[in-house]
Amino acid sequence: MSAPPLARAALVLGLLGGSAVPGPRDHAAPVILTGRVTTAGGAPLYGANVTIDAAHLSVGTGTDGRYRIEVPEAHRGAQLVVRARAIGFVPQVRSVRFDRDSVTADFALPQDVNRLSQVVVTGSTGKVVGAAASALYGGGTAEAGRMPFTVAQVTADDLPARDLRGERYAAITDNPFLSPGTDPRSTFAVDVDRASYANVRRIITVDRQRPPVDAVRIEEMLNYFDYDYAAPTGPHPFALDAEVARAPWAPAHLLVRLGLQARRLDLATAPANNLVFLIDVSGSMQSEDKLPLLKTAFRLLVAQLRPQDRVAIVTYAGTEGLALPSTSGADKAKILEALERFEAGGSTAGGAGLRLAYDVAKANLLPEGNNRVILATDGDFNVGITDNAELVRFVTARREAGIALSVLGFGAGNLQDERMEKLADTGNGNYNYIDSPLEARKVLVNEMGGTLVTVAKDVKVQVEFNPAVVARYRLIGYENRLLADTDFKDDRKDAGEIGAGHTVTALYEIVPVGSAVGGDTLRYARPVATAAARDELLFVRLRYKRPADSVSVPFEAVVPNRVGEASGDFRFAQAVAAFGMVLRRSEHRGTASAPMAAALAEGALGDDRFGYRREFVSLVRSFEALTATSKADPPR
Repeated sequence: MSAPPLARAALVLGLLGGSAVPGPRDHAAPVILTGRVTTAGGAPLYGANVTIDAAHLSVGTGTDGRYRIEVPEAHRGAQLVVRARAIGFVPQVRSVRFDRDSVTADFALPQDVNRLSQVVVTGSTGKVVGAAASALYGGGTAEAGRMPFTVAQVTADDLPARDLRGERYAAITDNPFLSPGTDPRSTFAVDVDRASYANVRRIITVDRQRPPVDAVRIEEMLNYFDYDYAAPTGPHPFALDAEVARAPWAPAHLLVRLGLQARRLDLATAPANNLVFLIDVSGSMQSEDKLPLLKTAFRLLVAQLRPQDRVAIVTYAGTEGLALPSTSGADKAKILEALERFEAGGSTAGGAGLRLAYDVAKANLLPEGNNRVILATDGDFNVGITDNAELVRFVTARREAGIALSVLGFGAGNLQDERMEKLADTGNGNYNYIDSPLEARKVLVNEMGGTLVTVAKDVKVQVEFNPAVVARYRLIGYENRLLADTDFKDDRKDAGEIGAGHTVTALYEIVPVGSAVGGDTLRYARPVATAAARDELLFVRLRYKRPADSVSVPFEAVVPNRVGEASGDFRFAQAVAAFGMVLRRSEHRGTASAPMAAALAEGALGDDRFGYRREFVSLVRSFEALTATSKADPPR
């Protein structure tokens, strides 16, 4: 039986289990605290922490240094201490009275003078930089007292650019335009990894460099953001939503958005977790943006644990070790005490650590629960199993036991992105990059369900294009997730996983038949069976497995050949794709530019509950400023 036509938000695949229903809202209005955190010189500080300890509230700043906190009505009229912290800077404290509907508190943080007991001198300028900056930026050190210095000498502009040549990214070649006559189908595995966006943000805002082209994976940038897609209501764990509009960077082309919305999960009733934290404590993890930030991230995750959850901690450096046997989530003090003991040092026996972590997870396996190893590292394995192919074979053999592997990447300079992405993809997990406490909160608090709980595995998408209306097509992104058409029905072929609440977005750029910019079209196009077939733009097939199953479930739907005005979510996705193509210097970017991306995004901010879309606009503006003065690489 043929599938019904799929119009904008018209098809819902259904719900596997119940969605969390928000409880009644507290009608008492909170007090809104806003402000900005900058350096003493006025430069915005991204990822600074702003906390109100008395109210148990904490947020991070965006790329523009701004923050927003909703303080419950119970604290209205109170005088509370607000604290701002950032790595390498002196914390600042302000006493704020919450006696109005909205109050403001700005912070200007000086460099951490106390940490200038060690100094470094940059050879090209002779300027003096603090030890915190030295650790973060990889400079050498000299003993205190060898040179005089003053705080005024240290500014953000004085920090030497980090050498990123030790970072490793898998090579990516942009997908080309294909003809339905020779390649009628496009097949790929879904991807909910989000590491690329956070890593690109770090390189632009912290390292003040243009990201390496291969660090930019457009599908991960798209999927970093949530979209308001239709919720599932039937037997399937996600719903499919489609939309067709004009491509802003090539108005003669069409852009098709395919969106999946996974069912949301009430974490209070979610299956119990059997987690093993696999933590890299090798010498390469010494800098502030690695092990110290890693500890901050895991503290946030520990705070979310329930009594039925269990956590073990395995560490590795020169050798691996069990730092904490499997422990109930009710004993948070014991788990946190184990975390605080870690110090970085030694070589990196990552392969041995993986083996022990899997052994510990298997020994505490929960047949009806979520069994997962969470690897936190910069990916620099140099002892034991170090070959990527051997590591993949090792993880492949263990995922069949029902133990997933997720990866959290940290740091810069030697980031082994290629290895970490491959391990997470092979291990039926997800890969995120943590560049700040703000990102740690996003991944491990706001999106904990999607990070930990899989609702569908080995999810594959196959799209067939109607040659009567499509002259050429191109999948934007997903280059390293492409599958052979024959892999679609092969249940032995590994594919991507979708976590609870995740959205997955894929964009196809289409050159319509007869388009003046589509290249030469055939004089005698392949005939179609009926005129009605011209009403169909493409045909979507999906296959997925439920988490405990080994046989896939199919779904099919038609996307009509109807072009409309792009929705707000679609416009924002267009903005992200345009910026990704600019960063990749894609030959297919047409008129896409950073200003175009910023303008599209600014007009499609929507509700933006956590401010991620506004932060994207700030990131694009930062890139514009970064490249504006470069004659060799002007912004497009």
